[in-house]
Amino acid sequence: MPILPIDTGRYGTPEMLRIFDEETRMQKLLDVEAALALAHAEVGNIPQKDADKIKEMASTKYVKVERVKAIEKEIKHDIMSMVRALSEQCGESGAYVHYGVTSYDIVDTANALQLNDAIAVLEKRLGELKAVLQKQAGTYKDTVMIGRTHGQHALPITLGFKFAVWGYEVNRHLQRFEECKKRVVAGKISGAVGTQAGIGEHAEKIQALVMKQLGIHAAEISTQIVQRDRYAELIAIYAMIATSLENFTAEIRELQRPEIAEVFESFEAKKQVGSSTMPHKQNPETCERVAGLARIVRSLEIPALEDMVTWHERDLTQSSTERFVLPESSILLDYILSLTVNIVSNLRVDSQRMLANLSITEGRSMSESVMITLVKKGVPRQEAHELLRQLTIKSATEKKPFKQTLMEDKTVSSKLSEKEIGYALNPKNYTGTAAKQAEKFANS
Repeated sequence: MPILPIDTGRYGTPEMLRIFDEETRMQKLLDVEAALALAHAEVGNIPQKDADKIKEMASTKYVKVERVKAIEKEIKHDIMSMVRALSEQCGESGAYVHYGVTSYDIVDTANALQLNDAIAVLEKRLGELKAVLQKQAGTYKDTVMIGRTHGQHALPITLGFKFAVWGYEVNRHLQRFEECKKRVVAGKISGAVGTQAGIGEHAEKIQALVMKQLGIHAAEISTQIVQRDRYAELIAIYAMIATSLENFTAEIRELQRPEIAEVFESFEAKKQVGSSTMPHKQNPETCERVAGLARIVRSLEIPALEDMVTWHERDLTQSSTERFVLPESSILLDYILSLTVNIVSNLRVDSQRMLANLSITEGRSMSESVMITLVKKGVPRQEAHELLRQLTIKSATEKKPFKQTLMEDKTVSSKLSEKEIGYALNPKNYTGTAAKQAEKFANS
């Protein structure tokens, strides 16, 4: 009976779920056993016909998950159960299955194969998000909105600029994946404590042949396991990506608040229900789902770090945690990436509300623009800053438009004409290189 929401089908994309399902996992383990047998045959350790038979039978077509589980129920060892099930199918050739190796030669190399596939999916998904952000950055490069710092109105930016900031962050995550793969996607054929003693005189060649067949790197050195700094690094990158996604979608949630109402996640008006009791509600529930699941992904970095600690050359503390950490983090990250792609693709943007919100402070958010204009007219910068600070307070206290307050001030009116003040107060004239930076990302 399914219990966890990944198992019930609530979370996860079919593509990533397939990578970590029981059948695929079993096939990866069998792939390693097959590659091992072929490598032994190539160096002359076992007959080629026996290696070919092992290769032929190393498939879930013959080695059934149910049979492996039945054996494990009896002997209490998952990998040895797979070895016995494969040996059963190989007849006399089964004598050479798992020759010279230990369980984690198979497990860690299979992990590398699965993680290689998972990273490929995540790279593709990040690429999709980058492409969507590039499109939106280009579309909204000139759409002026207020920029906010500390939750307060700061200076005008453009919506396209905001998308470009997110997009370059996504690009850095793509770079992190590319850089970490050579460390993370690493298998091993090194035996019980890493010395390769049981594999024989051709051990190094056998390891190289196995990894070449499987298309992954060999660890430079290992004990009975590959060292878990590799997985901790990957889950740290997962956690960073998940946190970026929460950051992006938290901004959308904030901008969807009725008192701001500038950007909205999509809502299916014909069918979607926002609340069981409040019919008017259109909640940013997808953004909120991203936030909630990002917290789970981040939490998995703690056991990944703790798994770096092992007694001597091997203990079993990593085994149980990694059965959760590796698939769960990969599945959830892929899922919230796909959600974020959909959210950003289908955003509703109210550019008129953005313009209306720019006027909430009655021009006071343009105080820096006026200050810079005064400096250009010869007013010392610090004097201009103090003057504008006092005038913004006066405007707010007296509930006067900032332009009126400026024109009534003798210092400002002696330096600037009404036209110059009006130009300095126009948000569209003070977005700097925002549109240019958005366009640069859109075309990158």
